[in-house]
Amino acid sequence: MLLTAPAFAATEPPEVKKLEVSETVVLLHGLARSSSSMNKMQAFLEGRGYAVCNIDYPSTEHDIETLVDGYVLPAINACKGDVSSLHFVTHSMGGILTRQIAQRLAEQETADFTINRVVMLSPPNKGSEVVDKLKGWKPFQWLNGSAGSQLGTDANSKPNTLGKATFEVGVITGDRSINWILSTMLPGDDDGKVTVESAKLEGMKAFKIMHATHPFIMRKKAVLKEVGHFLAHGAFSS
Repeated sequence: MLLTAPAFAATEPPEVKKLEVSETVVLLHGLARSSSSMNKMQAFLEGRGYAVCNIDYPSTEHDIETLVDGYVLPAINACKGDVSSLHFVTHSMGGILTRQIAQRLAEQETADFTINRVVMLSPPNKGSEVVDKLKGWKPFQWLNGSAGSQLGTDANSKPNTLGKATFEVGVITGDRSINWILSTMLPGDDDGKVTVESAKLEGMKAFKIMHATHPFIMRKKAVLKEVGHFLAHGAFSS
């Protein structure tokens, strides 16, 4: 959990929006990863003037509901200070947590904060066929925990019960894989864990396919630029 004061460059490139100090971005990493996997994203966003909350949570130790209620929401509230509107940038399961957060905020009589713009990177918004095939295996359960088993494609899976987007969201997904074994379990174009089709979310404002793999999409320079563009303008560059 980090909150870094925004730093402004002495001379900003013309395409970089002049930002208010109140603009804060929450970063949520993916399953079986840690906040360090989002360090490059954090440095990029801080360079554009954002305050950043890079949230760490024990992704393989609990189900999605417990992760949100017991870890992620308390960490966000402790980190954000007085800011009442937050952007989010997420990787993989972090996007599903954000959808769960949105549901929790809607249930509150007075929400702790509002969700502004969101960029999801390789989110399993319709679940993953890899989970369908492997969730019954003990090694999968040991490595991915109960949250991982919630990410299937059936109608009762967590991604498919959270409904459409209730916030402004752009989705970026990859079409390259470094895991050909998992890719054989996925129909159509995929990034090694999630198909291009499964990344889509009803109600999303923008969608972009980039030549990136699931584990490293959040570190790719071209992806960083698109994240910055959406947070500033509510659209991808093209």
